[in-house]
Amino acid sequence: MSQNRAQPLAGYTVFEIGQNVAAPFAAQILGDLGAHVIKVEKPTGDDARHWGPPDWEGASAMFQTLNRNKVSQVCNFRDPEQVAALRAQMVREADVVIQNFRPGVLEGLGLDAESLQALKPELIYCDMGAFGRGGPLSDLPGYDPLMQAYGGLMSVTGEPGQAPVRTGYSVVDCGTGMWAVIGVLSALLQRAKEPRGARVEVSLFETALSWMQVASAMHLSSGEVPGRFGSGAATIVPYRAYETSDGYLVIAAGNDGLFARLSKALGHPEWAQDPRFIGNPQRVQNREAIDALIQAEIARHDRATWIERLREASIPCAPVQDTDEAFHCEQAQALGVLQDVPGSEMRFMGLPLRLDGERPAIRCAPPALGESQSGE
Repeated sequence: MSQNRAQPLAGYTVFEIGQNVAAPFAAQILGDLGAHVIKVEKPTGDDARHWGPPDWEGASAMFQTLNRNKVSQVCNFRDPEQVAALRAQMVREADVVIQNFRPGVLEGLGLDAESLQALKPELIYCDMGAFGRGGPLSDLPGYDPLMQAYGGLMSVTGEPGQAPVRTGYSVVDCGTGMWAVIGVLSALLQRAKEPRGARVEVSLFETALSWMQVASAMHLSSGEVPGRFGSGAATIVPYRAYETSDGYLVIAAGNDGLFARLSKALGHPEWAQDPRFIGNPQRVQNREAIDALIQAEIARHDRATWIERLREASIPCAPVQDTDEAFHCEQAQALGVLQDVPGSEMRFMGLPLRLDGERPAIRCAPPALGESQSGE
């Protein structure tokens, strides 16, 4: 294994038979951590290669940001000889296989968990499904917005009384990729203790339901169905975005002490003693009243003024930043979250973790279709 502590998976080989977001994201995390990732693509390539504009150096920007630190290998899954060669290569080289094809497809090709583990018992095989194995919907395809709808996320996202809203990006796909990585790493740890493989199963639907953890607890404990609260929260007030004279500012006064400090900073210390607002349960019940009072004061000044005042009073707050502001703010710059790609003009958000102070590096650019040279 590599002595580079920022690449703890160096020496492991991962095959990704997947496309779009979930499987590529999972495999990219493993690649960022040092694994050698072989992305197996159909002759026309991962569909996400064409999910643009914008395009960026030969493929869609969406594809590029999900497929660094990999090599690309083409397999015509309709050609038995190519499939047999891929199967033999996996048995020979793979530590981990990650796949997100529709149920039944890989079984018919002998590339499923049961077939491969019969030939290589120590293989770790990760199935990434839409609805999960078993149940009446298990054979249906799935995409992120379908799961945000079916799993309930859209019912609690957006403004009260308005149409359902999908979260801005693919939180279900990416969340499923992260669960896949957690499962794979757990299986690798177990394999180090006992020389056998494992079958890891994750699904978009189960991930969507997991993001509803608080909403489900609220429902199961009260019998009530949670609704939408815009930028706010169902159980904490004040805890939302308010409009200043030049933009929005989120204020998170999550306990009574913070609310008292906020009231004082806004020039109304008496709010903290008002029976309607004296505790969080009362503020939740009277959210419209207290939100209106706070909004009236916040509108009097710009964001910068309020940020200075509230931070001086140790009240948690943050401006609602757009993408340009977020990635170029002083904190993002200090953390070095954007990383240059070797041999490319592209820059990507790096892995959001550090090992012994070092963020895992981007070692090579996303591969062109069939490009087997990693450049490492």
